Amino acid sequence: MGSTKTAIAAATSFAMGFALATAASAQETKVAIGISGWTGFAPLTLAKEAGIFKKNGIDATITKIPQASRHLAIASGAVQCAATTVETWISWNANGVATKQLFQLDKSYGADGMVVRNSIASIKDLKGKTVAASAPGTAPYFALAWFLKKNGMTVKDVTVVNLEPGPAAQAFIAGQNDAAMTYEPYLGQVRDKKEAGKIIATTLDYPMVMDTFGCTPKFIADNKAAIANIVKSYYEALDMIAKEPAKANGIMGADVKQSAEQFANSSKYLRWQGPEENRKFFSGGIQEFSKEAAALLTELGIIKSTPNIEDIIDASFIK
Repeated sequence: MGSTKTAIAAATSFAMGFALATAASAQETKVAIGISGWTGFAPLTLAKEAGIFKKNGIDATITKIPQASRHLAIASGAVQCAATTVETWISWNANGVATKQLFQLDKSYGADGMVVRNSIASIKDLKGKTVAASAPGTAPYFALAWFLKKNGMTVKDVTVVNLEPGPAAQAFIAGQNDAAMTYEPYLGQVRDKKEAGKIIATTLDYPMVMDTFGCTPKFIADNKAAIANIVKSYYEALDMIAKEPAKANGIMGADVKQSAEQFANSSKYLRWQGPEENRKFFSGGIQEFSKEAAALLTELGIIKSTPNIEDIIDASFIK
């Protein structure tokens, strides 16, 4: 009799557990997010791998997609959300890929930069030289144009070889090209190979790389509660980095084949943005930068007309 009661109790417990698990699963919102291996996006990976997204009802799939084709993944419906630089959202919207920025992820404090051969003394010395950078419409290409413009030059003054940040750094270390645009963790690889060249300028010299998270208008309209939980999850990931740095850096580093220590060193060159920083940025900073960025994008021929900046921002989820 006792064994029968035990069996019934076990079966009931199992059924209730299964029902609760099923209900929890049914309540989870599926979202596909496109990112790159850029250090600043790592808290999103942490939120997934540490179970933060899941705890907050988000069933996230994070896919590495080169920035040059990330908008195609959004346009095709393969991903609904992405992380990228502020000016890239301007380009995407101007070219027909409707998206809205929801919150700021990070600001580069030396994590993006230009590396050159040791014989090159200034950016102006690059005239007529070969520079490796991602394709037009990407952050590295925009950074190249920005750096050159601040030195009285344009991309027409150099020969651009299109390579993504990782391959650009590897090619440079191998002796190819006169210069390269790259970012952490790849910038650190060049920093460690002093015989190959040097870092001549970073976002400490030219502050212009800042990343935001955004989604399609349809996904936002259909999943307002989920968006709020994505923002919440990001902030909780930042809390975990502060409270459990070794564990967090280990998880984030593993995603880009770095040790916890190596990842921590890479992340020193950026600042992740919490609630206070987001409130400040979306209260003027993003609008001001977007205006200057749009002017340069137009000059480069990447966009023909500037979208209404307020139409590509939704700050309602920033509390």
